[in-house]
Amino acid sequence: MKFRTAVAIVLLAAGLAGCGVVDAITNGIAYSKAVAADLERSTGIKPEVGFKWHNGSLEVVTVTFPRLAAAKPLDELAGTVREVVAREFKAAPDKIVLAFEMDK
Repeated sequence: MKFRTAVAIVLLAAGLAGCGVVDAITNGIAYSKAVAADLERSTGIKPEVGFKWHNGSLEVVTVTFPRLAAAKPLDELAGTVREVVAREFKAAPDKIVLAFEMDK
C-alpha cells in the first residue's frame, strides 16, 4: 500500500511540474513577497499580497494593507500598486484588488 501511495505522489508531482503549476506557485510567492517589500518601502506600511493564476494567466492580485495609508491619496496609491504589481509579477493581472483592514 505504501509503495502505491509513493508511486501516485511521484506521478502527481511529475504531472504538476510538467504543466507549470509548481513554477507558478513558487514564482508567485516570490513575486508577492517582492511586491509587499516594495510597497512597504514606498508607503511605510507592509501589505499582505495574494494572487491567483489560472491556466498560466495571472487573474487576480490582492493587496491588503493593515490600515489606511494616509500618507498618499488613494488614486496615487492605486497607481503605485498597479505599477509595482506589473513590474514584480512580470505581467499585468486581469484584476487588482486593493483593500484596507479597519478596526471596529
